[in-house]
Amino acid sequence: MNSNFRRNPNDPLTGEVQRQLKETEWLVTNGLGGYASGTVSGALTRVFHGYLIAALPTPHGRTMILNDLIEHLVLPDGTRVRLTSQPTAEGEDVEGTQYLTGFRLEKGLPVWTYEINNLTLEKRLVVPHRQNTVYVTYQVVYGTGSVHLEVRPAVNMRGHEAPVSTPVTPYSLEVRESRYELKKSGQDLPPLRMTWQGNEAIFAIDFQTTKDLIYDVEKSRGYSYRGDLWSPGYFSVEVSPRDEATFVASVESWDVALALSPQQAWDAEGERKRRLLLEAHPAICTEECRDLIWAADQFVFVPVGRREDTARARAAGDEIRSVIAGYHWFTDWGRDTMISLEGLTLSTGREVEASYILRTFAHYIKDGLIPNMFPEGKSDGLYHTADATLWFFHALERYMQRTNDEHLLAQLLPRLLDIVGHHLRGTHFNIHVDPSDGLLVEGQEDYQLTWMDAKVDGWVVTPRWGKAVEINALWYNALCLLENWLRQAKRTQEADGIAEHAQRCRKSFNKRFWYEKGGYLYDVVDQPNGEGNDAKCRPNQIFSISLDYPILEESRWEAVLKVVQQRLLTPVGLRSLAPGEPDYKPYYDGDLRSRDAAYHEGTVWAWLIGPFIDAWLKVYPKDVETAEGFLYGFQDHLNSACVGSISEIFDAEPPFKPRGCCAQAWSVAEVLRCHVNTRGIVKGSKPIPSLVGAGVE
Repeated sequence: MNSNFRRNPNDPLTGEVQRQLKETEWLVTNGLGGYASGTVSGALTRVFHGYLIAALPTPHGRTMILNDLIEHLVLPDGTRVRLTSQPTAEGEDVEGTQYLTGFRLEKGLPVWTYEINNLTLEKRLVVPHRQNTVYVTYQVVYGTGSVHLEVRPAVNMRGHEAPVSTPVTPYSLEVRESRYELKKSGQDLPPLRMTWQGNEAIFAIDFQTTKDLIYDVEKSRGYSYRGDLWSPGYFSVEVSPRDEATFVASVESWDVALALSPQQAWDAEGERKRRLLLEAHPAICTEECRDLIWAADQFVFVPVGRREDTARARAAGDEIRSVIAGYHWFTDWGRDTMISLEGLTLSTGREVEASYILRTFAHYIKDGLIPNMFPEGKSDGLYHTADATLWFFHALERYMQRTNDEHLLAQLLPRLLDIVGHHLRGTHFNIHVDPSDGLLVEGQEDYQLTWMDAKVDGWVVTPRWGKAVEINALWYNALCLLENWLRQAKRTQEADGIAEHAQRCRKSFNKRFWYEKGGYLYDVVDQPNGEGNDAKCRPNQIFSISLDYPILEESRWEAVLKVVQQRLLTPVGLRSLAPGEPDYKPYYDGDLRSRDAAYHEGTVWAWLIGPFIDAWLKVYPKDVETAEGFLYGFQDHLNSACVGSISEIFDAEPPFKPRGCCAQAWSVAEVLRCHVNTRGIVKGSKPIPSLVGAGVE
């Protein structure tokens, strides 16, 4: 299975191909947090699959509006052929994928090809940028005849994460000429507006409920997996080689939904994608980089639901931006945003949006912390994180390296001092500097504060309370960065004070974290309740080398890197725990409790390849080609899971099956960043800072 899937219609459709078609997903986003997504086969397998998941203002947040389009071709002899399949509890699985002979992405947009009776029907989909609208276009691209198409919209409007078993409630349908509005009774949701452009369509009222659809992925994950969909009827339209027929669905006003013709919508998105490549300087990129540039674009969004923030920013002549951590279920998370910022925006020439993101999160700083995440449909963030705020310093430094934006730095400097002050004095969740050694402590019962944050039924799987290795690497890095910024601002006395804290932290770190028996670093020291030091071999130690200001003394870099390479490195990232450790879990599957038990206990995380490559190039600065080789495993992956993107996690053992979110911001960001940087070095030019914003040669 790949993004250019082709099959001879005369060849039998094997079970393996059917499985791949059903497991491989596509994703199109709208820059507001909304999206359309599904499987290549058309089967709904996740609660998040649908043609229109709209980004609505709080308190709604993202909302499932249009779940499915049930498509039938009516042949000249009256035979009705379904183009997709969807299993039901009764065992029915009308298999239509035997007619699917092609699937590809054109500039990141999905295109399906169906062949039947010597006709080739093409279906393509586009979501206009910053609109809650979707266009689905059908056209006969080969053959001399036309085909009769029936398209039945099927709905169960519900909250983004509401289970598929949510009961179908009554809907009202209003028709005015060729415009149809479907509204959920008793709800303040906007109506689903539907119409056709191109060939005229006839609507037949035919109320129908499809019972007990089986959502395979939800079933495998231990969630509710049977659900009903309701339809008011179906559209009938003739599709021919000469004319396109386009179904339009939207929650925007009619004037907005119909502002673009289907061709204009397609061309506008194509032009936007072309500009993204120009800004990112595609001369240094391979085909994989171009796919990743378009994938990166899917995560940068305008959080329109938070209206107060939008009003505040615009009053100051600013804009708000944030980063969706992963599709389908994540919202914007502080940690993920700061880690992803360089790859998503700076490596792609989007420095202005990077500044918007930094200012957006700076607004939310409270008691020395930035939010860990924003719950769906909420305006207020949750602050239970020990590292997101420290990653903010890292993201700001990478932005400053690229732009030298002294105005933004001057604006943020008081807030950065406030953050450090709160950490020195102590803030929420027992986050504080130990006065005895200068190391940063974090941890509070019932809270998971590091990036290893799995929690289920009150069980914090990897608490890591105490002095965690990457938390102190990040703390030292933040102190060094702040010292430099203060010196640039001629605030020497304050800089000297920060430098003293940094030096003390580094000295204590190198004294306390070296695990002599293993030849690597403790993961946590001074655990509470007399648990002592945690010697589990985890990837967190790589940050002691990879950051701009490495806290680990250089004489131990190679030893630590070697252990990480030998025990944790895979073709698709780093394991979260080394094989052989007592809690090691080779596979991430089963119900929620089983998955969370494995989430950071062996499961591979793609984003960790970035800091590993950074560390590699510090230890072996001339061995760039090997560093580039660590990315090769992602090439095939771009053609599976979510086509054109990179998954959140993978099983810890071969074949390293992708798991979790099928499209994850920091996975894409770190792989893209490393692709661009290593290839820039290989070509003899400077790393990406000198390339961003240049014209195409």
